[in-house]
Amino acid sequence: MPNPSLPNDQRPVDATIGGIGEIAALRRILPRLSSGDAALLGPGDDAAVVAASDGRFVVTTDLLVHGPDFRLAWSTPFELGWKAAATNLTDVAAMGARPTALVVAIAAPPASSPALLEGIADGLREALAALAPGAGVVGGDLSASDVLTIAVTAFGDLEGRAPVLRSGARAGDVIAHAGTRGDAARGLALLFAEATDAAGEPDANLAAALRERRPDLVRAQLAPSPPVRAGVIAATAGATSMLDVSDGLARDARRVAEASGVDLDFSSEALGGDPDVVRWALAGGEDHGMLATFPAGTEIPAPFERIGRVVAGGGRILLDGREAGADGWDPYSGWDGRAG
Repeated sequence: MPNPSLPNDQRPVDATIGGIGEIAALRRILPRLSSGDAALLGPGDDAAVVAASDGRFVVTTDLLVHGPDFRLAWSTPFELGWKAAATNLTDVAAMGARPTALVVAIAAPPASSPALLEGIADGLREALAALAPGAGVVGGDLSASDVLTIAVTAFGDLEGRAPVLRSGARAGDVIAHAGTRGDAARGLALLFAEATDAAGEPDANLAAALRERRPDLVRAQLAPSPPVRAGVIAATAGATSMLDVSDGLARDARRVAEASGVDLDFSSEALGGDPDVVRWALAGGEDHGMLATFPAGTEIPAPFERIGRVVAGGGRILLDGREAGADGWDPYSGWDGRAG
């Protein structure tokens, strides 16, 4: 059994991805994955074939890069695979589509253990089973890189429905949200505050202790469980607009407001009442909840809850009728106005 305490250049050659090569690595990954119900032709050829029942498909893509998006000292390979699936499934669901398939490309340092790829594959499989039953991984690619990078492309089936866009909100609509608000950002803030060493570097042992103390918030950041099924529920109930809240409720809501030419007015009481809770709810990102608007008089379907209303305007975010900031996550600058 390989000794993980040995430096990479002293490990047996078959203990690294570079040592076993791409073909052997794929042989370890593919049996751990399912192609899903929509795959007419899964991995094994130059491309997969995926069914699209009404002749259309929804497609999106996302990257997870070591450094700006995750730290190996904090995240397990399983959690990386889980989060890579979750963050893409919600983008498909936010269009009102049912996720059907993922294509996953991984670029990893050749000195990495094959267990890294196996763990990522396990996380992908389990996230799909839990969040989008019937969806699967139909293909992908492996490459070498100095920086671990996971790229996922997700596909979805509209099943005859019109896509739900960001541009459909109208004055008088109800604003509703499904999922947690601010937990992932609070988890990340705790990791930076309590799971870094004296030099400010991520520390695995400190992260393990934090997991014991606040497993809910750490899990919300490292392996979120967003309400993927809520996308189809909202579309079926007549949602006029919708999007996945990945960069913070306020920042993402502004995208709806600008696309629709309206203002979105949130209720502080509906967001929790306490100023600190409201601040986290508005500015915290990566919960991957669903923000949707529904026509007035619509029975808001579970798991959504009312958190505000759409009013006439031109792209502003309001809180109790007063203009509020649109702080949140930016991949180039981090969090603007981090709550705490």
